[in-house]
Formats: sequence, C-alpha cells, structure tokens
Amino acid sequence: MLKNYFKIAIAVLRRRKFFTFISLFGISLTLTVLLVLTAFFDKMFSPGYPDFNRGRSLYISKVALLNTKEGWYNGNSASFQLLENYITKLKSAEKVSIYTFPNSTNAYVDNKKLSLEYKFTDAVFWEIASFQFLEGRAYAAADVGTAQKVAVITERTKQRYFDSEGPVAGKFIELDNVKYRVIGVVKTAPQPNRNFYSDVYLPYTVSKIDYRQTGKPGQLKISLTDRYMGGFGAALIARSTAEVPKMREELDQVLARIFKPEEGYDKLYVHADTAMEAFARNIFGGDESAGVGKMFGAGSVAIFLFLLLPAINLININITRIMERSSEIGVRKAFGASSRTLVYQFIVENVILTIIGGLIGTLLSLIVIYLYNQSDMQPGIDLALNYRVLGFGLLLCLLFGLLSGVYPAWRMSRLNVVHALKAQ
Repeated sequence: MLKNYFKIAIAVLRRRKFFTFISLFGISLTLTVLLVLTAFFDKMFSPGYPDFNRGRSLYISKVALLNTKEGWYNGNSASFQLLENYITKLKSAEKVSIYTFPNSTNAYVDNKKLSLEYKFTDAVFWEIASFQFLEGRAYAAADVGTAQKVAVITERTKQRYFDSEGPVAGKFIELDNVKYRVIGVVKTAPQPNRNFYSDVYLPYTVSKIDYRQTGKPGQLKISLTDRYMGGFGAALIARSTAEVPKMREELDQVLARIFKPEEGYDKLYVHADTAMEAFARNIFGGDESAGVGKMFGAGSVAIFLFLLLPAINLININITRIMERSSEIGVRKAFGASSRTLVYQFIVENVILTIIGGLIGTLLSLIVIYLYNQSDMQPGIDLALNYRVLGFGLLLCLLFGLLSGVYPAWRMSRLNVVHALKAQ
C-alpha cells in the first residue's frame, strides 16, 4: 500500500510543477538553515578536537561577589591564587589546568600587520587538551617553572606569520616586543571554544601581569576582589563522568570553608560549568542557575516559529491541491473509501514530499557547510553533518510533514461526496 501511495504522491507532484517547486523550496531552505545551525551547536557542545574529555569536564570562567542585602555585584574571571591554592587541590579532580582566555595583539611581518590571539597556560593544559602536534612538542612543567620564552603556535598562525610550508620549530615569533622560540605547531582549535582556542600558547610564567596577585605596592592586605578575581580560568577533569557531581560538591565545600564575608560582600560564586551550562549562563542564566532549561525552551519555541511560516504556506498549497483533487476524492468515497484511509494516504503523501525536500535540504546543507569551512570565518571550526545532526534533520522532516499535513487531510476527510462528484 505504501508503494501505491508513493506512486500517487509522485504523480500529484508532477501534475502541478510550480506548486511542487514552491513546496520543495520552502522545505529545503528551512531544513538547510536548521541543519547548519544544528551542526554548529553540535560542534560547540559535543566532545571534539581538542576537547575530547568534555563529557567529564567542568570549566571555571567566572567568579562573582555579591552583597545580597544591598544588591552589590562584582563579576570577573578567576584569580590565579584562587585556582592554584584551592581548585588544583580538589581530590575529586584527576587533573586541573589553569590558563588565561585569548587576548589580542598585533604582530608585524614584512610591514604587514597581523592580528593574533595569545593565551597563557600551565603545562597540565597539554595533558587535558588532546592537541594534534604537527611538529615539535608542548612546553613542559620545567619550561613553565623557569619561565622559558617558548611558544606553541597553530597551523594557521604558521601560515600567516611565517608563510612557510616547511618546519618552523626553532624559529622566533615576536609578540608585544618580546621574542618567543617556537617549539611546537598544533592543528588549530575551534574558535568558539575559548577555553582552548588561541593562535599562540605561552607559559603563564612569562606573562607581564602579576599572576600571583600580590597586591599593589605598599598595600598591606590583598582586597577581596584581588584575592578571588583575575584573568584566569580553569578546566577540571574527573576520573569518570559519574565523578563530575563530586567535583561540584567538593568545590562548594571548599568555597564554604574559605570564604568569609568582608568588604560588604556576603556571597561568593565560582561557576564550574559544563560547556553547555557555560553557554546558557551567559545568555539565559545567572549566579543561581545556569539557565539550560530556559535555553532549551527558547530554542524549541524558536524552531517551532521558524517551522510555522513555511508550514502555513505548505498548508495553503496542500488545501489548493485537495480542492483540485475533489473529484478523485469523491469517486473514492463513493466506492467505499473511508475518511480515515484518505487522511492516512494524504499524510503519507505529504511526508514523502517533505522527505524529498529534506534530501534536497541535506544536499544544500553539505554545500553551505563546505563553503563555511573553507571561508575561515571562524578558524578551526570544521562543521560536519554527523549522525546526530542528520537524526535531528530527519525528525524535523517528519515534524514538518505532520505539521503541514494534518489540517489539509482533515479538510479532505470532511468533503461532501455529492459536492465532490459535482466538481468533476
């Protein structure tokens, strides 16, 4: 029976080519946009290069001090002192890495200005992140401890700064009037991943900033904000996914022990989030909640509204098709076809239409993703249509087919046999 429905659906689509073109165009364009966005978010939140341990990781990127009585608020990234003295000592964490977030600087090569981003890290950074080294090596704990002016650069930086296909390990790169010896070249990380992305990686001990937060000259006591806030973040890896909640619990216990209300502040937040929680907190959440539920709710509403307009257009086209097929429907009813059978047939036909549109949309998505990856708009973000993205696309096709087919099918089932035959 499904084979017959498929033949009828193809015949109907070929009957009015203009309506078919409009339907397929709306379906394929809608699905293309959604598939590309899904591929982007899948890249952001799923484990991938170089952050393959994301499933058992937490990231600290923000610290907040509050005065809950008067509403004072002070938020920033974490201080090196807080991370080094307390976070790296968590027993539930297998490894903890401390690093800064990317900062921009200008480098000059043959009178050409290049905008580069650099970050300072510890040696554990290279143990947590699974970077692919194309040449050379990472700097070790000894390099960090002795403040060696060494650097690891990305493949993209190698091409931009040295314009060389050959090895560059041993050469020097100059940033902010300081020369660093290149000891390694890695494959570029995705730019949206600010925990691991950079053009140049340097040992934190060569930083010009006072990473140990010793306070201002002549200052007898370090202020509360200097004690807990600075320019650093951290990545924490648990021994397994099941151990991640234990890291949160231990962190809360440590904060409760070390924080004493002073300088008007009575609450300290150190947000240890998953990649998804960190993204949601910046847009939908706050200090009390990461806002993941709000993010999914807003995303679901946005997808529904985005599907609604082309679905309404397709509903109108389908109703027009039904009116054209009223005589056919009348004959089938006269020979005993039930309304249920006709409704089922039309919904199947519509799903077939949306699947065809979905296949076209998938092909267009592959083209758009290829062009996006080649454009270097966001370095290192190699989008792909994996099984999760394609599964989501198939689900959208079915949803779109049902959404745009149920009402026209119901209208068809309500056609009067006599009126339908008169239209013949």
